[in-house]
Amino acid sequence: MYVVEQDTAPEVAEQLSEFLKRRREQIAHRWADAALFSNVFTVSRDEAVEAGRAVAEALAEVARSGRLEDIEAPGFDMVRDQLGRMTSARTQSGYTPSQIAREVAGLRAPVAALLRAEFDDPADEGMHACLVQLTVLMGTLRLVVMETTINAGEELIARQRQQLLEVATPVIELWEGVVAVPLIGTLDSSRSQIVMESLLEAIVERRARYAILDITGVPTVDSLVAQHLMKTVAAARLMGAECIVSGIRPAIAQTIVHLGIDLGSILTRAGLADALAYALTQQGIAVSARPTAGADSR
Repeated sequence: MYVVEQDTAPEVAEQLSEFLKRRREQIAHRWADAALFSNVFTVSRDEAVEAGRAVAEALAEVARSGRLEDIEAPGFDMVRDQLGRMTSARTQSGYTPSQIAREVAGLRAPVAALLRAEFDDPADEGMHACLVQLTVLMGTLRLVVMETTINAGEELIARQRQQLLEVATPVIELWEGVVAVPLIGTLDSSRSQIVMESLLEAIVERRARYAILDITGVPTVDSLVAQHLMKTVAAARLMGAECIVSGIRPAIAQTIVHLGIDLGSILTRAGLADALAYALTQQGIAVSARPTAGADSR
């Protein structure tokens, strides 16, 4: 049977809205057993029912507005909030967007079954019209959830990237008043910014007078990264700490010279040990080798 959507959509959409509102409790209970809800709310089924009830009410609001194909319809805000937390949990559990999409698609069948039960005649035109509108609405819901899932995935990747950058730029205290950042791997602008922020925070927290930037493990730098390092040194100096750059490789030294970057005002040392020795000496601390037992006897 063919349904003329343009003629019946507003009326049928209102009918669908009333159905969703009237049957929200049954819908919520059936959704609570669906994979999307049951895999998220593993501790309390009541929470799954409550979440399903909120989504059903939100879809009823969308249907009432007649904007069943509009992902920007006001009712979908609640869907984004409610299902967004659920899909975020699924994403963090390792589920892909396509897997989540299949679970969202599984929400339509329980609602369609309840809708069919509203009509005595299986051939009722009103029932078919409502089913068409329900299919449209659930399809839009799927798009909204996918949009939310992808955004949640991007935010998760951004957070993990930030955490990796922070882990990759540890600030350690070598001696009282001496902090160091031993850098290993590729140094780009983002990581250079993290280095600057971490080092300046460490200078404040530990009242450091000397800060060592050890780039022994950095294979190359470009002009932008070199400028970032110089800014870091200048910022540390403004905060009352002397910054020492150690471990400059031959290739990096040639790059800096080739780029014409002036490091004349920056204190450098061959390695981390040399930088630490300099900082200790400046503080009046002398480190000497422990005499051996044989040497004492002689």
